[in-house]
Amino acid sequence: MITATDIKLRRAENLLEISFSDASKASLPAEYLRVESPSAEVQGHSPAERQLVAGKAAVGITTIEPVGNYAIRLIFSDGHDTGIYSWDLLHRLAREQPQRWAAYLKRLSAAGLQR
Repeated sequence: MITATDIKLRRAENLLEISFSDASKASLPAEYLRVESPSAEVQGHSPAERQLVAGKAAVGITTIEPVGNYAIRLIFSDGHDTGIYSWDLLHRLAREQPQRWAAYLKRLSAAGLQR
């Protein structure tokens, strides 16, 4: 099981930097984490209910709260605070960032929405 070994919030750059137990590291933009939130508000209760979140280019992370030994809760500057980001999820988001981000931008464009 992957765990986070270090977490740093770089507020000025709107980045969450994470080091993992497998020696990998990631710099994840707040906007990316916000639009990929694992919350029911974003993910819905099935893939068909997933919401497209737009207009978050300037969102930041205001607070990081630990959730046991397995996750963090991120509180965003737009008030969103219901997503629990497990170490496994954060590791997967880091690994899949290029593909997920490209797909997100494509969905935004198709819907005529802006970041």
